Amino acid sequence: MAPAGVSLRATILCLLAWAGLAAGDRVYIHPFHLVIHNESTCEQLAKANAGKPKDPTFIPAPIQAKTSPVDEKALQDQLVLVAAKLDTEDKLRAAMVGMLANFLGFRIYGMHSELWGVVHGATVLSPTAVFGTLASLYLGALDHTADRLQAILGVPWKDKNCTSRLDAHKVLSALQAVQGLLVAQGRADSQAQLLLSTVVGVFTAPGLHLKQPFVQGLALYTPVVLPRSLDFTELDVAAEKIDRFMQAVTGWKTGCSLMGASVDSTLAFNTYVHFQGKMKGFSLLAEPQEFWVDNSTSVSVPMLSGMGTFQHWSDIQDNFSVTQVPFTESACLLLIQPHYASDLDKVEGLTFQQNSLNWMKKLSPR
Repeated sequence: MAPAGVSLRATILCLLAWAGLAAGDRVYIHPFHLVIHNESTCEQLAKANAGKPKDPTFIPAPIQAKTSPVDEKALQDQLVLVAAKLDTEDKLRAAMVGMLANFLGFRIYGMHSELWGVVHGATVLSPTAVFGTLASLYLGALDHTADRLQAILGVPWKDKNCTSRLDAHKVLSALQAVQGLLVAQGRADSQAQLLLSTVVGVFTAPGLHLKQPFVQGLALYTPVVLPRSLDFTELDVAAEKIDRFMQAVTGWKTGCSLMGASVDSTLAFNTYVHFQGKMKGFSLLAEPQEFWVDNSTSVSVPMLSGMGTFQHWSDIQDNFSVTQVPFTESACLLLIQPHYASDLDKVEGLTFQQNSLNWMKKLSPR
């Protein structure tokens, strides 16, 4: 989804997906072999590319063409099946890709704060959706573009050999595995269920050809890929058409913005995520409450109220606290709160520098 033009500074709120993986600390020491091509795969690719005809292409249907609505229940059932078929290596790969997505999310957060400063409001950032979008574009990238995308995704490459190259199919499959593990384990507890649906919209200028293998590869990330064509010469009109189309297909309010696009643009790649979680013991307050972004700026937002025993840790030296609010055994909210508003910048810096897993080891009931 296109980001809103507002600041992330309102709060630091992380959704941590622990997928119930039986993995030790070694998983997080960058086992890149899990996501790059191995020698046998490279040999198969070389044979397949030798004398291979050009990939078949197609022109996406116009955006006004009739489309069946998305069946979210079917999507959830499919994710549960994905989780049930995962082996040990698949789970390790999912854990690694999840960590890479978190690292990318923190980097984007830090760059956003440096470039844009404090603006009224708040932005919701999905590291998984951003990572999935970049990995999807890597699927169709070549040469220098592929090199840059691989570096942004956090996987170093040493040379031009195939065995140093990121395997986008493995990455996209791992992202679907993460979603499957979350949904499957969320269903095990009727008191706390997770709903997580991902839909990709590939919007092209009229007459633009897309390669079939590229679009088919996206199905590894989400089974719902919607290629459609429309006129980009009037960006506001194009954004409205995309909004109407996505709402008609999904029922979600999307708020598409074609930031950074121009009348010469020929493609918009949008990743839409619908996430809902139920937290036992929480309820929505009757009226919006003031949330202070800093000492002089506040915004009115809906808030939840809940009481109970939570995992908590307070750092007296650096003046902040960490509270874990569970959705399920595999997903939680990790709330990081400065003791004093003046310490917000300091606490944000610590969040980028520290491994949140170390903080979670210090939590105790309160």
